[in-house]
Amino acid sequence: MRLCGSLTCLTAAVWLLTQGIGSAHADLPELYERDQLRVCADGNNLPFTNSAGEGFENRIAELMADDLDVPLRYVWAPQVMGFVRNTLELRVCDVMIGVVAGYEHLQNTNEYYRSVYSLVVPADFEAEITRLDDPALEGLDIGVIAETPPIVPLRRSGATVRNYLLQVDTRERAPVRDAVDDVANGTLDGAVIWGPMAGYFAARHDPPLKVLPLHENGGDVRLDFRITMGIRRGEPQWKDWINDFIDRHQDQINAILVEYQVPLLDRRGVLLDPATFNGEASS
Repeated sequence: MRLCGSLTCLTAAVWLLTQGIGSAHADLPELYERDQLRVCADGNNLPFTNSAGEGFENRIAELMADDLDVPLRYVWAPQVMGFVRNTLELRVCDVMIGVVAGYEHLQNTNEYYRSVYSLVVPADFEAEITRLDDPALEGLDIGVIAETPPIVPLRRSGATVRNYLLQVDTRERAPVRDAVDDVANGTLDGAVIWGPMAGYFAARHDPPLKVLPLHENGGDVRLDFRITMGIRRGEPQWKDWINDFIDRHQDQINAILVEYQVPLLDRRGVLLDPATFNGEASS
């Protein structure tokens, strides 16, 4: 998933496959006192982060820094191959705000949200599609990011699949935004995109595009992913603090995610109604 890879650059699933890891600094002792919150991030990766602080991960990082009562500092790097190795593993920063659960080369915190790939379609699209084996997809031109999980089931559905690049320098290219723009201008009938990006970019058209979370998808391809924070191994106290932070601020985190139109699932994979979240993102 970020992910170009989500995760947390493009998608939670692909992010697992695109990160290089180094271990030269792994045996240094854990920091017990922090005079700043150093966040590893991509400066051109909305809706997650950008250098202007406009992403939802920026907002969550601000909450963390306020809770620690320390300044917030970013270490910026394009989220492409080697991102982890060149940031977190070099100890120039201490946390990645969005990491897919199960990424074995990092220490994952507890999850703080779960989302799902979603179908972006024009506002007047009538079918309520919630799975990739829906017959309504047959014959449609559907955009998808290359090498992401939806490709195979989309082809099985009879859709014509249009690939957009996965690995890009985010300072130069924005393939997810391009795919959503192509839905808006009629080049595509739809696009299947990682949920946080689908919701964000769809909402930025006039009229807003429709987002259909694929939360009932069956078959052998997983489309929903749990998102954690990522830290170095051997830092149990830092992990405990972040887990406690997530627990204490979950309502505020949820409110931020809803503000950014992130489709959210509960722990059982059931789609959540944004109206059920009453927390204030700015509180």
